[in-house]
Amino acid sequence: MKIYASSFRLCSNPTRLRGLFANSTRVAVISNALDFSSDIARRDRGVAAELTALSRLGLQPKVVDLRDFFGSPDATQSMLQDFDGVWVLGGNVFTLRRAFRYTGLDRLLGEIAKSDVPFVYAGYSAGSCILGPTLDGIHLVDPPELPAEGYAAEIIWEGLSLLPFSIAPHFKSNHPESSMIDGVVEYFEAHGLPYRTLRDGESIVISNEGRAVA
Repeated sequence: MKIYASSFRLCSNPTRLRGLFANSTRVAVISNALDFSSDIARRDRGVAAELTALSRLGLQPKVVDLRDFFGSPDATQSMLQDFDGVWVLGGNVFTLRRAFRYTGLDRLLGEIAKSDVPFVYAGYSAGSCILGPTLDGIHLVDPPELPAEGYAAEIIWEGLSLLPFSIAPHFKSNHPESSMIDGVVEYFEAHGLPYRTLRDGESIVISNEGRAVA
């Protein structure tokens, strides 16, 4: 599995993302980290902007609402076979994590990561934070108990473990959450949790050639 973990949106060098897909460019766009929001019009505008940006890169994005697959891991697996990668938007990482659990997407991505199947996991903010071994620390920015229709109140603290470290996005950046990220970094250090910071514009890229930071 190739990974593109961005701090905010496509970062300053999005051609790195395009290069991970080669000639297979079908991308599932997942915005379920925003399921807590009641401002549907604003969410739709944001998703539309993501689709435009991805299309301009030469990718073929299509919105996938994970709520359509809750409780149906077989349907999730079938859906995933129609894509060469995912683009996971920001929002609340705990909401996103539950959506991954309810659909079985967490297990499926873990299996893909251990296989030779060509697949790209790409995302930003919450879509990057979920990649680490734990969501502990991110609770200082994202309320774990934030309610969303169709979601249980449970809190899942385990990340996907697709990366061996947590990600602190928006670090020292012109972003509304940047000052809170300083507290997240302090928490990581105080609790001995491995982490990487990302400023807006930066991304962690893992391909067959190894890791690079753009």
